[in-house]
Amino acid sequence: MKKYLIALMTFFSLGYVAFIPTAAAQNPRVTIPDFADLVERASPAVVNIRTTEKVVVQQAQGGIPGMPEDQAEFFRRFFGVPIPGLPNGPKQAQPNPGKPQEADRGVGSGFIIESNGLILTNAHVVEGATTIYVTLTDKREFKAKLLGMDKRTDVAVVKIEARDLPKLPLGDSSRVRVGEWVLAIGSPFGLENTVTAGIVSAKSRDTGDYLPFIQTDVAVNPGNSGGPLLNTAGQVIGINSQIFSRSGGYMGISFAIPIDEAMRVADQLRTNGKMTRGRIGVALGEMTKEVAESLGLGKPRGAYVRNVEPGGPAAAGGIEAGDVILSFNGRDISKSTDLPRVVGETKPGTSVPVQVWRKGGTRDLTVTVADTESTQAANKKSDAPAANGGSANALGVAVSELSESKKKDLNIKGGVEVTGLGDGPLARAGIRPGDVIIRVADADITGVKQFEALVKGLDANRAVPVFIRRADSTLVVPVRPK
Repeated sequence: MKKYLIALMTFFSLGYVAFIPTAAAQNPRVTIPDFADLVERASPAVVNIRTTEKVVVQQAQGGIPGMPEDQAEFFRRFFGVPIPGLPNGPKQAQPNPGKPQEADRGVGSGFIIESNGLILTNAHVVEGATTIYVTLTDKREFKAKLLGMDKRTDVAVVKIEARDLPKLPLGDSSRVRVGEWVLAIGSPFGLENTVTAGIVSAKSRDTGDYLPFIQTDVAVNPGNSGGPLLNTAGQVIGINSQIFSRSGGYMGISFAIPIDEAMRVADQLRTNGKMTRGRIGVALGEMTKEVAESLGLGKPRGAYVRNVEPGGPAAAGGIEAGDVILSFNGRDISKSTDLPRVVGETKPGTSVPVQVWRKGGTRDLTVTVADTESTQAANKKSDAPAANGGSANALGVAVSELSESKKKDLNIKGGVEVTGLGDGPLARAGIRPGDVIIRVADADITGVKQFEALVKGLDANRAVPVFIRRADSTLVVPVRPK
């Protein structure tokens, strides 16, 4: 019996090994990381940032700090307690009413990138601060100088007067892979040198105009902002910046600024004290599948130009409202959110090639990039809708000629104004009286007669793009004539 049991146990043991291979057996390189050595090396370069601000404290003479006057009077009369500041108690020096006093504003994190005391953090950590205090892991505290911050990318650079400080090596955020282990070090809720770990959940999350964030499941809470996101080699691949939360606490999703983007901003901040970006003066809209198909693009791609600033760089280069920008300065534009980043990285004054999609084909243009601080044209209001006129058609609208003043205000050469709506495709698409139809398919609209003739010739079995001008925006509405 004993021999039988031993044989049975051996069989199941061999069966387990044979039929349930471990992850390491399938891939010998797969190991669970040991973060202890990494944390020991990286922690000394992570700092706590405390900020203060000047506040005005108004306090009545004879009052008690932190206690309403009626409560203080109650204690004095019924208990005979000597209260500082009251007639039967010792006098207490009171701050002068209206005199600014230093008060704590908030806490955050940062990390040293150069041994001479150069520190990266978030702009929202230091914004509005009167004084910035940096505390190292060895408990030394320094007053820091703000070299510059950029609110759009949420990057700030501060400097402390110190030497031979530990610093963190920088990684390559473009090589980050979804699923790889990452580590965050910071001061959540003011708890210094707190370490959390997780994986990269996604890349290139578009939550801002200029940043494709790294999304992770690393626990990040208030106070972690500005701290480093590290890979398993101990290199910084991002700055912890935001969380997705309905409660104010961690809910499993956090976002980090890619270190490549952050350093590009930081280099300008430390040199110029501000961030200079290129601009071309366009407003962008969403490129949907329906719009792409109606324009003949096949699939959604490029940046759809909703409006062009009159007299701006794009207008001077020949870009028009309704165009789709497919490439800028040799870089393909996959979606509208790509364009602001590519333009922003371009040095102002540079003339760059731009390829656009217009009226069923591509056109090559040249645009000279301007500075974001250059004067932008003021928004203009359009005239009130004209009186109803015209006749109903296959698009279900009544139209009238466009006044010269409205053409001038909208910065357009032609079009017809919608004055009435029936039960037609444009009404169902949300078009309203006062809108201006400037183009149907590839044909620019010059007047009512031309518009009516054009609409009569439309194929009822094929959706066409109708270009609508509304105030400062150009909308593309794909419709099927009735």
